[in-house]
Amino acid sequence: MAYVDHAFSITDDDIIVDSSYAINNRPPIKEISLAVALLVFGTLGIVCGTLMAFNRVGGDRAHGIFFVILGGVLFIPGFYYTRIAYYAYKGYKGFSFSNIPPV
Repeated sequence: MAYVDHAFSITDDDIIVDSSYAINNRPPIKEISLAVALLVFGTLGIVCGTLMAFNRVGGDRAHGIFFVILGGVLFIPGFYYTRIAYYAYKGYKGFSFSNIPPV
């Protein structure tokens, strides 16, 4: 007779779910506020850096380019996680607040 490992088998007992179990899909407030802050400061950095580079604030364009790069680094994750939070709030399929990593 062949050996059968029952440790990984699925039975009817495994499928039973307690009625007290509830899916917690509350929005993570700290993570969403951090994402919005990154989005806002990134946008401000890009806009201010562009204006600084165009008007040559500080004597050359290097200061403005630095702010544009810094704003881009802040903007990208801020936009990404804000978009996930917005789509999860609206209930789009495939998006959940659990997709946002904890801080």
